[in-house]
Amino acid sequence: MQTTTNTPTTPPQERAALPAVFEGIAAQESALRVLQHALHSDRIAHAYLFEGPSGVGKQRAAVGLACALLCPKARGGERCTCNTCERVRAENHPDVRIFRPRDEGDRNLQVELIRSELLPFTKFAPFEADAACVIFPEADVSFPIHHAEAANALLKTLEEPRPRVTFLLLSERPDRLLPTIRSRCQRVRFRPLPASALTSIMESHAVPEAVRAPAVALSQGRADRALALSADNLVEKLVDLVLRVDEAVAKGKPGDLLDLAHELADHDQLELLLSALSLFYRDVAHIALQTPDPSLSFPHLMPALSVRAQSLGALACAERVAAIAAAGEAIDRNANAEIALDALLFGFATGKFEPIKLVAPKPRRR
Repeated sequence: MQTTTNTPTTPPQERAALPAVFEGIAAQESALRVLQHALHSDRIAHAYLFEGPSGVGKQRAAVGLACALLCPKARGGERCTCNTCERVRAENHPDVRIFRPRDEGDRNLQVELIRSELLPFTKFAPFEADAACVIFPEADVSFPIHHAEAANALLKTLEEPRPRVTFLLLSERPDRLLPTIRSRCQRVRFRPLPASALTSIMESHAVPEAVRAPAVALSQGRADRALALSADNLVEKLVDLVLRVDEAVAKGKPGDLLDLAHELADHDQLELLLSALSLFYRDVAHIALQTPDPSLSFPHLMPALSVRAQSLGALACAERVAAIAAAGEAIDRNANAEIALDALLFGFATGKFEPIKLVAPKPRRR
């Protein structure tokens, strides 16, 4: 497996400008320099694994790299709007194929698709340009370890690389890919965006200033999440629901907890809600530990945070944060959301957290 090292050897003022195809990708210079060096040295790996959170520039970088591989002008670093580059960006160039996860089921790609579409493409491409690209925007969803047939078909393709065909696998969770797939790729790490970059992005989208700070805190370095949070008062709604959860858990009434778990399971932003809940208890832990100058996610909730810090303590908060992560992981692996949330809330109330079993979803109560 090839790994990238991000230690610069040239002072920043002497570095060549990044190729124009990577314009608009914020705070990912180390990753983009790796790709720039590969282009300039004409040493393109046959497969790359772009790993990192969503909303940090992986997709833009993949499309930019595809443009640079197919268009000599773009490869030279120039800003290009030629027919080739425009068709690559519009996803209708015959030498660039993008395979997204399915819309149904577990969303994994079927082995029949790999055999009927991917393998013929890699056998005969490129058709027009001097190079071809295959992009998998959510590779860990398309080829999870527990659906090994399609993953093994992809692995066989990676093990027998065709000349002038480059694979670009994008992944939030590379650990869910087969180790043998990861080992066939050069890994390029895209990091969460810093608060300054997220704030600039939200400013460019005319997000109200009052919403920016909590949206940044909840975004976990992801621009897509920060923008989603800033829309339709979502931040305020999430904070209200987090406070309701904490209040219900403190009271510990079983009926209320069951009803609340059912409500949360039906929430269309459950992942964001769990993140908000986790950040809330992290803030409480900071105050309980009397951390000097803590960077709080919800500084406007200081009175409520202080009260909870006195009654909970840092250890209980840490246990809750870990339990939230475990519940989110279980739900992501297709555990029944309502059962997982039942276990989570009752664990909060009792201090006893049981492992969440992966079971088939049961019909929702009406």
